[in-house]
Amino acid sequence: MEINPALANGLGELKWVNLKTASLKNGSDKDAQISGSSSSQFATLLKDMSSQSVSSDSANSLTSLADASSASNLLWQQLSGTGESSFDNISGEIQDTKPSDYEELIQTASAKYGVPVDLIKAVIDTESSFNPNVVSSAGAKGLMQLMDGTANGLGVSDPFDPAQSIDGGVRYLSYQLKRFDGQEKMALAAYNAGPGRVLKLGVSNDQELMANLSQLPKETQAYISKIERARAEYAV
Repeated sequence: MEINPALANGLGELKWVNLKTASLKNGSDKDAQISGSSSSQFATLLKDMSSQSVSSDSANSLTSLADASSASNLLWQQLSGTGESSFDNISGEIQDTKPSDYEELIQTASAKYGVPVDLIKAVIDTESSFNPNVVSSAGAKGLMQLMDGTANGLGVSDPFDPAQSIDGGVRYLSYQLKRFDGQEKMALAAYNAGPGRVLKLGVSNDQELMANLSQLPKETQAYISKIERARAEYAV
């Protein structure tokens, strides 16, 4: 499922706020997160993708919708401009949670969508540090940092609800894995930078992606590394 809004200050650190304690400014976000005006189209595409492998036509259609939101915005907004995410800048109430609090939800989503448990945990850790109430400066919300348009397309009515966030986020990640034939690094790059950015590289596997990684935003380069490090902690 481009990070201009994340460049919150000179160091590029992302500022987080809590909806319970602060108001958010409206703004664009994430290449592959769809705006409200196109959420109905996005929902139709998602429904089609969930029942079959992604065809080149549907992939291009979804990419077109994504790119239409803004060519300069990233899919996911959790990283700083220097390639280092920072949860030190989270303000407001922080809920004391840990991976085990969501074990059943993660296991269920893993079985439902065929995404490895350790990969799901690594994505949640990197996206929100397991804080279900976190909101990015661009408006991405919840454990898996869903934008409103994407959440609507996925049928997520409350992105702060851990069950909905995990199910929706893992479902979206599974679409990227299908799109890129199970190549995990390509799927993660698409989750972060948007599938359009990855498709434009013209690569067909993770090895080729890594050889051309410098062509992706620094935030995405760091994102893939962060996921790998986090995943190692959750590997069985």
